Amino acid sequence: MSRPEDTLSADVHYNDSEARKYTTSSRIQNIQASMTHRALELLNLSSPSFILDIGCGSGLSGEILSSLPQDEGGPHVWVGMDVSASMLDIALQRDVEGDLLLADIGQGVPFRAGTFDAAISISAIQWLCNAESSDVSPAGRLSRFFNGLYASLKRGGRAVCQFYPKNDEQKKMITTAAVKAGFGAGLLEDDPETKNVKVYLVLTVGGGNLDGNGGDITGVVRGMDGVNVLDARHGHQSGKGEIKKGSKAWIVKKKEQMERKGKVVKATSKYTGRKRRIAF
Repeated sequence: MSRPEDTLSADVHYNDSEARKYTTSSRIQNIQASMTHRALELLNLSSPSFILDIGCGSGLSGEILSSLPQDEGGPHVWVGMDVSASMLDIALQRDVEGDLLLADIGQGVPFRAGTFDAAISISAIQWLCNAESSDVSPAGRLSRFFNGLYASLKRGGRAVCQFYPKNDEQKKMITTAAVKAGFGAGLLEDDPETKNVKVYLVLTVGGGNLDGNGGDITGVVRGMDGVNVLDARHGHQSGKGEIKKGSKAWIVKKKEQMERKGKVVKATSKYTGRKRRIAF
């Protein structure tokens, strides 16, 4: 069975008909509610917070954020962004409490630095792994999203993104982009090795002093079964290194820099950086 993100962009797939069908399905409502509560558990917020809902759709997760009781850290104030005008139109019809923004997360997160305490995303970021044309790079879209998200969160801010990776390569692509943006990252799988597996990317912006662990949500997930913590913020060596200009390592590094800027580059092969023979 093909995945919708393999054939259409999110704004095209979620037209008026699909948006209405998604929102009125009791099965989808129950799944969305379950994953939202799980994400909030991983965020571990102890008091009402200002939250960004990434790929908010028709506001199913936002309703939970607004109605969360005080003994669970709520209620929260939230802003939702989504690329589907049809989804946001239904959210307006349902009179959700959050503010709504029509925007493509693959172009970045257009908010002032340090705006949000936390962010949540349910079933959205896997759409960034598909290029709609040869001029669009999935790596570039992921880079713009995670760099923008990192900037929009306060120091000590937290984010949990539930997503459906197609394969391990896509899972690695998403996690690597988050780490390159500066996040501490942990991957958590619920119901692993089953068709109902749910993957949560748990992120933190370093700094602060929340819950006695420096505001670092990797402390929340570290030690959990099925969790692999990737944190690129520690253990960096100082200095420029010894990469020789024109070498294969230098070329690969330049390619990665161009991909992060959204450029389309040729794939690295065994011939990359190889010296050409002199032609007579």
